[in-house]
Amino acid sequence: MNILVAGGTGFIGTNLVRELDDRGHDVTVLARDPDEADLPAGVERVRGDVTAYDSIENAFEGQDAVVNLVALSPLFKPSGGQSHEEVHLGGTRNVVQAAEEHGVRKIVQMSALGADPNGTTEYIRAKGKAEQVVRDSGLAYSIFRPSIVFGDGGEFVSFTKKLTTPYVTALPGGGRTPFQPIWVGDLAYEIGGTEVLTLADVTRLAYRAEGKSVTVLPLPMALAKIGMTAIEPVPFVPFGSDQYRSLKFDNRVGDNDIDAFGVTESDLTTLGEYLGLSNGR
Repeated sequence: MNILVAGGTGFIGTNLVRELDDRGHDVTVLARDPDEADLPAGVERVRGDVTAYDSIENAFEGQDAVVNLVALSPLFKPSGGQSHEEVHLGGTRNVVQAAEEHGVRKIVQMSALGADPNGTTEYIRAKGKAEQVVRDSGLAYSIFRPSIVFGDGGEFVSFTKKLTTPYVTALPGGGRTPFQPIWVGDLAYEIGGTEVLTLADVTRLAYRAEGKSVTVLPLPMALAKIGMTAIEPVPFVPFGSDQYRSLKFDNRVGDNDIDAFGVTESDLTTLGEYLGLSNGR
């Protein structure tokens, strides 16, 4: 099968492209700067920006399916003048249009857990609107909503370290926001990982893997909101009011559908195991 992977040079994209290549598919990667990416030798690289239709249209010719992974991080403020609306919604519109005009049969759309056009953050709202664009298209489609994904090249652990310090650290609301992180090697359509962790749990695991301890002190959510909103205009600070809202978001799946893919929770990799902790916690 000829498969175009938009955003194939990113964290999830590079893992998916290697898997598709190993399975014998003819893979083309579409990205703004694909030349330096660590991809299998047989993968074709095409330069294009999903927010600029003319730059991507030709890449869809002759493709059987497209996987749209292009995304901005929900954990940090968008940089370079981009917005979640422009990339997630506008980019998806362009991908869908190009697929329809070039006879692509199927689209696989990476959304996000909790995607909702009326959601609490710009990221969640843009992802929800993009889902509707895919549903309204004439394409056969699959939409997957991963929880937080961790692994080599991922940003979840590094985000936690940027937000905290070893030994003693303050976290909004005491770090009680729940996540259900999944290892990139286990990622499938709408599933979460094997365990539910709070941000405080993740903080302790991240520093324990480095042989450091940490005591988490509760920072009232109201103060966190004031602080993150106040520093939002500072260009080199990666956090803002949207990141504060994301820390209030319950990032757990309602029903964990992993059994639909022939695996059980015991087959999945925990964050602790990935970080090299002997008992995985």
